[in-house]
Amino acid sequence: MSSSLPALSVVVPNYNHGKYLDTSLSAIIKQSLRPIEVLVLDDASTDDSVEIIKRIAAQNPLVRLIQNEKNLGVMPNLNKGLELSCGDYVYIGSADDEVQPGLFEKSLTLLARYPQAAMSCSVSEWHDAASGLRWFMAAGMAEKPCYLSPQELVRLGRRGKLLIVTASAVFKRQPLLEAGRFHPELRWHADWFAAFVPALRYGVCYIPEPLSDFYLYSTSFYNRGRKTGEHFQVLTHLLDKLSSPACSDIAPRIRDSAVLGLFGVPVLRLIMSRREYRQFLTPLLVSRCCRRSGELVAKKLLPRPLAQLALRLLYNQ
Repeated sequence: MSSSLPALSVVVPNYNHGKYLDTSLSAIIKQSLRPIEVLVLDDASTDDSVEIIKRIAAQNPLVRLIQNEKNLGVMPNLNKGLELSCGDYVYIGSADDEVQPGLFEKSLTLLARYPQAAMSCSVSEWHDAASGLRWFMAAGMAEKPCYLSPQELVRLGRRGKLLIVTASAVFKRQPLLEAGRFHPELRWHADWFAAFVPALRYGVCYIPEPLSDFYLYSTSFYNRGRKTGEHFQVLTHLLDKLSSPACSDIAPRIRDSAVLGLFGVPVLRLIMSRREYRQFLTPLLVSRCCRRSGELVAKKLLPRPLAQLALRLLYNQ
């Protein structure tokens, strides 16, 4: 790695994703700018994950297996990797996603120019395994690689253009630690909090090209969780944290950018139900929540060509 660029650690939590590991880890290892370490934390998998990680590590000295004796859960396992990592910057990989060539080099080059940024992010191509739908997320935030201040992020949010996909995000370590790492009680929304809180404090670097592939599976942590009654409890924890004194500096930016609209009508119901949450209630948020819930319904009910067109109109303009 070039001595002029910051040190990068990669953390990859894994639980029973052995069939994806060769692809995901190969894409990380083959990056033009190599990280100083790739920590793969196996959370007591019951498939052949450990054997696969050991084989890959034997061929690549950068890769290190960290094997949990018992299952910790997604976020505690991820936080363990964050604590063990050494880099000034960290990329949180997913065993079933894939980075594209150039992500690390382009991200760290831009972050070296703008050290005030909390992270660098890029466009990500999303793949819905069940429907075969594909679309780009976080497209159109800027026309060229740049730094976006917190104020600029709010303006993008008001235009419906603010999205941070953690599958393509290289985090600066310190702002992530300040945000409390990945809060276990936020479950499948912990990555949203870990991205948006630092971003709205310090700004982000942005690369307007697709540098990661994110795969949506019906059995994923997020898809399984949001269909349960626990989802409202998780959203309540999220709103509690955003309403707390620790987030008082960014609460107005959360409100003005309407980024909570990503959670759709369920979060709108919660915001309207409690006085302390109503600081986030705006006409723009109502509109965004309804649009988001409409999008989720359209993906299920529309014929595939129409659903594909709707997603492109929503996200790719």
